[in-house]
Amino acid sequence: MKPAVTPFQRIPDDELSWLGTDPVPAKPYYDPAYFELERRAVFLKSWIHVGHVCELAEPGSFVRRDLEFARASLLIVRGRDGQVRAFHNVCPHRGTRLVDEAAGRQAKFSCPYHMWTFGTDGALLSAPDFEAFRLDKKDCALREVALQECGGMLFVNFDPDAAPLRAWLGSYAERLEQMPVAQATTFAEYTYEIAANWKLTYDNFQENYHLRFIHPRSGGAGIGGDNQFGYPASMGFEGPHRTQRIWANPEPDLKPFQRAATMRGIPALAEQGLLDLPYGRDYLAFFPNLFVIGTPTQPFSHTVYPISADRSRGVVRVYWVGEDRDASQRFAREYSLAQIRDIHCEDIAMIERGQSGLSSGALDHIHFQSMEALCRHLFNEVDRRVQEQACETGEVA
Repeated sequence: MKPAVTPFQRIPDDELSWLGTDPVPAKPYYDPAYFELERRAVFLKSWIHVGHVCELAEPGSFVRRDLEFARASLLIVRGRDGQVRAFHNVCPHRGTRLVDEAAGRQAKFSCPYHMWTFGTDGALLSAPDFEAFRLDKKDCALREVALQECGGMLFVNFDPDAAPLRAWLGSYAERLEQMPVAQATTFAEYTYEIAANWKLTYDNFQENYHLRFIHPRSGGAGIGGDNQFGYPASMGFEGPHRTQRIWANPEPDLKPFQRAATMRGIPALAEQGLLDLPYGRDYLAFFPNLFVIGTPTQPFSHTVYPISADRSRGVVRVYWVGEDRDASQRFAREYSLAQIRDIHCEDIAMIERGQSGLSSGALDHIHFQSMEALCRHLFNEVDRRVQEQACETGEVA
């Protein structure tokens, strides 16, 4: 006998009306002047996700991260003392970029222009004919950027007056630490560039209103029964961050290979104690541009980086604990990433079509319904900061 299925209960509209119900202006989704204010008010003053500690397992391990919104290239490295630091990937002599490699491991970093050489802690170790500069080596270290970690995730902040990361994340810090990503030792990723504003791109992944139209086959597990739009079971908001609990279809329409891929990964998850996690159905959206899914069979993060007013780059990562134990687990993991990528590929063209329409200037406003509350919340949080920035500088938002 099948267990009784609890009927889906839609979140009442009046519980979300505090976010507002009016249309929102379309211009912030394509206007270069607004993007410039947004860049300074949001991205240069927020904690931005840039990686995971498992990428930097040993002293000397490094990754390079290029962040267009900050016009910066960062060198993130684990020092000999075990500490992970972020530096501008810039030689303080004449500004030459130190590292071109995306990742690697080395004991020191030498500028290819004049061979100034730095340790993994950023200190200047040597420079040819350094006496002629009449400088102290301690004053010539690599310029550091604030970097902190939570739940294995690495964040940087370009604001020297920023509050600590945990204060920024609030209670979501503890939730992140109880997700599979916090235990991850490896991951697979893919990146994409899209001709769309970062908010328009990000919003596609915070609402389910489109699932039945864009993903009728690939997203079938998230819609059905008395929830034909796959709306979330609940939503929550804390400061600039937001969450939703993903609704689970009790009778998903899975193909045999989909069911096999899911089942083959479960034994290893059970051994690792990852099947019964408190936030296993939760989607955590960290302001401004990161979200993390906690489901143990497919834990992943998605970060959307702004490039310009109408272009962005996304990085999607699926996280795992340990190496593949056998062919079945390898199959399950490969399918996990492939499924996310296949679903995402169905979104890209539609997001770009939306950007094309908005950039034409045809619309003065766009509309969010109540179940698109996470999209409205993001807009509200961004726009409030942009308007404050404009007021301080006398610019027009």
